[in-house]
Amino acid sequence: METLSLEIKHLIINALDLEDITPEDILDDAPLFEPDGLGLDSIDALEIGVALRKKYKLQIQDSNANNRDHFRSVSSLAHFVESNNNSN
Repeated sequence: METLSLEIKHLIINALDLEDITPEDILDDAPLFEPDGLGLDSIDALEIGVALRKKYKLQIQDSNANNRDHFRSVSSLAHFVESNNNSN
């Protein structure tokens, strides 16, 4: 799971062009969309979603009520990716 979390951190940094952020700056359980985390917004969520779809061939439904939980942190994204890859 550590490797996957690191991959997702790199994916976030690259997808959002976060030049001043390193993977070490992003805590696995820190909230991505709150000021005490990365402070990302809904546009950032869309860009991360597109990058996840491309890299991991995920099916992310806009209407899925669980999306907020999946995108809460790097750890939750890693669990989401892992569970979707295991179900394929």
